[in-house]
Amino acid sequence: MTIQEPLNFLQNGITIIHMNSTSLSKTSLVVPLLVSMIAISFAPILVRYSDAPVSVQGQYRMLFTFLLMLPFGWRQLPAIRKLSLKDWALLASAGFFLALHFLLWMASLSYTSIASSTIMLTLEPVFVAILAYFFLRDKLGKAALIGMAVSIGGAILISSGDFGLSKTAFFGDSLSLLGTAAIAFNIILAKRLLTRMPSYVYSLIVFGFTALFFTGYNIAAGYSMTDYPSTEWGIFLLLAIVPTVFGHMVFNWLLQYLRATTVSMTVLAEPVGASLLAMMLFGEAISSFQLFGGGLMIAGFVLYLRSESRGEQEHNSPLATATKSVPE
Repeated sequence: MTIQEPLNFLQNGITIIHMNSTSLSKTSLVVPLLVSMIAISFAPILVRYSDAPVSVQGQYRMLFTFLLMLPFGWRQLPAIRKLSLKDWALLASAGFFLALHFLLWMASLSYTSIASSTIMLTLEPVFVAILAYFFLRDKLGKAALIGMAVSIGGAILISSGDFGLSKTAFFGDSLSLLGTAAIAFNIILAKRLLTRMPSYVYSLIVFGFTALFFTGYNIAAGYSMTDYPSTEWGIFLLLAIVPTVFGHMVFNWLLQYLRATTVSMTVLAEPVGASLLAMMLFGEAISSFQLFGGGLMIAGFVLYLRSESRGEQEHNSPLATATKSVPE
C-alpha cells in the first residue's frame, strides 16, 4: 500500500467533513452516519489481527490519523489562533478520555471475546444520555428511550452467545465497561467544544493530544515503539484510516448537527458489523438468535431516529415557535 492510497481515502473523508452546513438536511446526514457505523465495525477485527501492545496500536492509530489530517489543517489556522486557554484545557481533557477509552477497550479484547466486549460498548448511549441530561440539559422523549432500549437489547442478544463467565473474561468485560464510560465523557466534551470551533480543528487537536498521552504511557511502560514487522505497520495505518477517519472523525462532524446521544447510538452497529466480519474472516457462525437480535437492533435504531425527527419537527413547527414568542 502506497502513501497515496490513504491520502486518497482521507481526501474523500474530508470532503464529507467540509460539506456546506447550509445545504444539509437530516436526510443528507444518514449517509455519513451509515459510513461511520460501518467503519467502526472494523476496529475490533483489526485490533485482534495485531500482536503489538494495545497502547502501541492506539499511539500509532492516533498519530497516523493526526499526520494524515495535518496537511489539510492549514486552512484552520485562523480558528486555531482563536482558541482560549480554557479551550486547550478542554481539548486536552477530551484527548485524555479518548486515549483512556482506546486503552481500556482495546485491552479488554485480550481478556474477553469481541462479542462480550461489544456488549459493554452498547451501554454507551445510556452513559451519554445520562451525562447529556446533567451537563447539556438534553432530555430524551419516551419514544426515543423505548427505541434506545430495544436497540440495546438487540445488540446484547447478538453478543450474549459468547458472553464470558470466567474471571479473566469478567476482567476484560470490566475494562470494556470503563472504556465505555470514558468515551461518554469524551462525547460530552466534544459536543460542548464543537459549539465554538470547527469539527476539523477539534479532531486534529484531540487526536494529537491522544497520541501524546499514548506516547507518554508507552515510554513509562517501557514498550518498544519501533520494532514491529511491516504487517503491524499496515494494521496501524488501517486503524487510522477506517475506524478513526471514517468513524470517529465523522462522529465529531455529526455532533455539530445531531444530539450527542444520537451519535453515540451508532456504536450499536458494532456488534452487527463485527459479527458479520467475524463470520466472513474467521468462519464464525451466526445463529438465528443473533439474527433476531440484529433485527431488534435495527428496528430500535429506526424507532429512535424517527422519534428524534418527529420531536424536531414539533420543536420547529409554527405553533411551537409562536408559543415560544408569547411572553409569559
